[in-house]
Amino acid sequence: MRFETFMNEYQQQKSPLIGRYARIIMDDWFKRTFGDESRKRLLQLFLEELIPERKITQLTLVNTEHINPLPDNRNVRIDVECTDEDGVRFIVEMQIAKQTSFYSRAVYYSTFGVQKQLRSGGDSDDYAFPTVYFIGLMDFSFHKGSDEVKYRYLLKRDCSDEIMTDHLQYIFLELPNCKNALTPQATVLENFCYALHNMEHMKNRPPQLKEEIFKLLFESAEIANFTPEEKAKYERDMTTERDIRNYISCARQEGREEGLEAGKKEGIKEGAINAKIEIAKAFLEKGIAPETVASCTGLSIDEIEKLK
Repeated sequence: MRFETFMNEYQQQKSPLIGRYARIIMDDWFKRTFGDESRKRLLQLFLEELIPERKITQLTLVNTEHINPLPDNRNVRIDVECTDEDGVRFIVEMQIAKQTSFYSRAVYYSTFGVQKQLRSGGDSDDYAFPTVYFIGLMDFSFHKGSDEVKYRYLLKRDCSDEIMTDHLQYIFLELPNCKNALTPQATVLENFCYALHNMEHMKNRPPQLKEEIFKLLFESAEIANFTPEEKAKYERDMTTERDIRNYISCARQEGREEGLEAGKKEGIKEGAINAKIEIAKAFLEKGIAPETVASCTGLSIDEIEKLK
């Protein structure tokens, strides 16, 4: 089936069924859940579970947009960013579509956090700064077949445990790896990843998820608690995401067909990329945010901007 034919047929389908809980890993809904002033308690509990050695008593949400001072270089907009009472900074980023360069993106994003931590004035040789944590939640797995959900990284000496600095740390959660969830052996973090990964399909909060963090999480995700404006926007977003998922599925199929016709793997790859570009163009014309298009198609923000 050609891409244009698929789009015409798909647009005739009905709106998606909306369940009890929202798919809160989507861009705006993730920010609503973890980056809203009224829900800082949920964010605090999440960070304490993720970084148990830190005892957080106060969180301050900060501006999530960072302007690159160098011309023609990429600016950054974080999903959620905050500091604690000691000035420690937490950068929280949600990624739905698999992105092979996500680790590199994490390093790039963290540099903006480091710059924000450096104090102005004083000794020009003083580069001491409070710790910066980059926290990446991924709705895909880099470690296929693994049942570990948490991967934590520090800057260390090669072939040694000698730490260069612990003031820059990276923590990644691979949501699909939560294979132990809802079992007696499951940790709160494993159950948390399970809830995020499966929230939209649940009819009720599982009885195993009884801690405060889950109570707050499910209350925030329950669509009955949304304002009328939020409900309308959520349904539009779900329709858009379903469209993108199906278009990408069609793009992959067309890429395979083109590759088979060409008789080589390069043809598969080229066909899929071309179809993704057409998808991105179609959604940009509908006014969908470049960040959303990039997240769902796997194209970079720079590639999306060039298409505009």
